[in-house]
Amino acid sequence: MDIAELARLGGRVDYQQVAFDYRRSPDQDAAEPVRHPVVVVGAGPVGLTLALDLAQRGQRVVLLDNDHRLSTGSRAICFAKRTLEIWDRLGCGDRMVAKGVSWKRGRVFFRHEEIYDFDLLPEDGHERPAFINLQQYYAEAYLLERCAALPHLEIRWLNKVVAVDPHADHVRLTVETPEGEYRLEAQYLAACDGSRSPVRQMLGLESKGRVFKDRFLIADIRMQPGVGEEAFAPERWFWFDPPFHPKQSVLLHMQPDHVWRIDFQLGWDADPEEAKKPENVIPRVRALLGPGRPFELEWVSVYTFSCLRMERFRHGHVFFAGDSAHLVSPFGARGANSGIQDAENLAWKLAAVLRGEADDALLDSYGAEREYAADENIRNSTRSTDFITPKSEVSRLFRDAVLDLAKDHAFARRLVNSGRLSVPATLLGSPLNTPDTDAFQGAMVPGAPAADAPVLDAEGRAAWLLRLLDGRRFAAMVFAGGDTAQRVRRLQSEADEVTGLDVLVVHAVSQPPVSLDGARVLVDEQGWLARRYDATPGTVYLLRPDQHVCARWRDPAPGAVAAALRRALGRDGGGARGGAR
Repeated sequence: MDIAELARLGGRVDYQQVAFDYRRSPDQDAAEPVRHPVVVVGAGPVGLTLALDLAQRGQRVVLLDNDHRLSTGSRAICFAKRTLEIWDRLGCGDRMVAKGVSWKRGRVFFRHEEIYDFDLLPEDGHERPAFINLQQYYAEAYLLERCAALPHLEIRWLNKVVAVDPHADHVRLTVETPEGEYRLEAQYLAACDGSRSPVRQMLGLESKGRVFKDRFLIADIRMQPGVGEEAFAPERWFWFDPPFHPKQSVLLHMQPDHVWRIDFQLGWDADPEEAKKPENVIPRVRALLGPGRPFELEWVSVYTFSCLRMERFRHGHVFFAGDSAHLVSPFGARGANSGIQDAENLAWKLAAVLRGEADDALLDSYGAEREYAADENIRNSTRSTDFITPKSEVSRLFRDAVLDLAKDHAFARRLVNSGRLSVPATLLGSPLNTPDTDAFQGAMVPGAPAADAPVLDAEGRAAWLLRLLDGRRFAAMVFAGGDTAQRVRRLQSEADEVTGLDVLVVHAVSQPPVSLDGARVLVDEQGWLARRYDATPGTVYLLRPDQHVCARWRDPAPGAVAAALRRALGRDGGGARGGAR
């Protein structure tokens, strides 16, 4: 099967049985290695997202994978709101949400009773849910179906990279196929090849950090529709020291197709191979479900907690993204989600450099920003792991005391840590940010991912802000007031000196929309945009192609927008490597 056929089938296929065809590439017959602008290694969610993003920006990409199938088992299943917004921009978010199980509520149990619950998205005015649960093979399949529509993207299955030879201005790869080896060159190479990253090993690089001495069992089970499954809601349920699995922890998530993910803490002394045997898994599951609920084992795995990262994510013309660059424990759903954000961060910067809009130095900011984000994820993941798996009797006593108090006292709930769930990093201190010169309130600081909000378009149709930002260029959001037309003309004139700019003029419902050449008009009918962005008439927000805020003003001075664009492209002379802290 090829990805075009996969797309034509439109989901009428068992994705776990799909095998993609190996096809001989003309590169294998070339007298000299053919050079490509970008080569991505690894067709998991991160590699597919990066390749898709670059191709959608008009860049030619070759994606190499040593396998020819989708991921085996559910693997990463929790995809966060920000990931869905990125996939919306790439044209496959609707498919993910339609299939996935949407959820936002979590419940925490201690021993035999629930101690509290929480809402991850209590505020209205968002298109996407806090999370969906979706088996990784579905996510990969939907990304591949979208890839089939793009002419600039070539995927080569059963192409295993076996040697990496970095040069000053490119990277030479040796690739093994069923027909023998060949060589090709990449102006830029992106390693999205997982936690054991062969590319990282071939370059003699390491990930360092902490391995936690505990093991968890994943058991994906399938229950017949309506037979027992009604006892469980599409929520995140976490138990500390439950009666059905004493002295340990358990996590439960609903997936599509009447499948549930259960994580059982095993302890460090557990034998992984013994733990995976059906005769040992089934009694654990039955103890949780209770008698009389039939189920089937869908997939079983055992994992160990690790929090690791490479010292640097950029090495010359080689970039590392996702688990190849950083690894976190799974509680908190920070692995795949942060990897998708890596891909988006790298894609727009590579595209800008390849188009000649920015110097190579812009790519240094990928490391600065995503290393900072990785540190934030590792810090939260480590704290969660320490709370979930206390390593001393004193630590356990403290944790259990906190859990006892949490049922009746709000202050104690803030100390409970069953996995701080994934949120996108706010890139404070990024070298691409223009510092504020005006006073603002709220979360939309330079470096923050743009918050979505419901709007009306120029024809009065309901729309969403982030859907109107296609991510191929920078965008300016201008809140109407005063001489809006003059402000927009000045913005456009300044931007023309630097790069392409999309302009969105935001009108309050009380203001009559005015048509402006080269600008898109929208109406903040419910006032969500003004509240979330602390906007007053005349306020301007400048957004990067990855939808992060890079500058904002109450009324930008002449030249301010051009200067902010140059800075965001790494062209202000200050360099792009500075810390994102």
